[in-house]
Amino acid sequence: MNTHFRPPDLPLTTRAVDDMPRRRWTVAEIDEAVRVGMLDEDERIELIDGDVVPMCFKSVRHEHYKASFNEFWFQQKNPSYRIVSEIVFRLEASTFLQPDFIFYDAATKLPQLATSNTWLAVEISDSTLRYDTGRKAKIYARNNVPALWAIDVNTLETHVFENPTPEGYASHRIVKPDEMLAPGFAPELAVKLSELPLI
Repeated sequence: MNTHFRPPDLPLTTRAVDDMPRRRWTVAEIDEAVRVGMLDEDERIELIDGDVVPMCFKSVRHEHYKASFNEFWFQQKNPSYRIVSEIVFRLEASTFLQPDFIFYDAATKLPQLATSNTWLAVEISDSTLRYDTGRKAKIYARNNVPALWAIDVNTLETHVFENPTPEGYASHRIVKPDEMLAPGFAPELAVKLSELPLI
C-alpha cells in the first residue's frame, strides 16, 4: 500500500451505495497511477468495466495446483505457442484481468498480446468459481477470447467455455476429473485432473 497518498489505517476497499454513480477508471489511468507511484506495482487488482476490484487472497490449494499445471504444461508444450502466467491482460479501455494462464501464438511478442492472438485463458478457481464462470466469462466472451477454462480445485471439475459471442460463450461444458482435458490446439497437454502430477 502506498502510504504517501493515504493513511495506513484507511481501508483499501469500499462498497458503492446502491444507485449511486461511481467514477469509471481506464486501463491507461491505472497504468499511470502505477507509474507515478499512487498504486504499488505488485498490488493485486483487476479493472472490471471501470471498477477497481481487489483480487482475492489465493489459498495454498490454489497455488499448489497452479504450480503443478505450470510445471506439467511447460514440460509438455511445443514451440507453436507460448504460455504466460498472471499477466495483466488488457481487454478494453476500462477492463483488464489477470488470468492464471494465457496461451497465445508463438509468433506474438508479449507487448503485442491481444485477444486476436490468444488461444486460451485459464482461471484456477478456489473461492472465485461463481465469479470466474459468471461475470468474468462474459467479459472474456465479449472480447472474443476463443476459449476459457475455469478449473475448480475443490472438485477438480473444469468448466470449458468456447464459441464466444457478445452475450457470452455459446458452449459451456464440464469436464470431470477422470475425463481427459486438453486444448484443441495442443493435444500434447492432455491430462486427467485426477492424475495431474502434483509438485
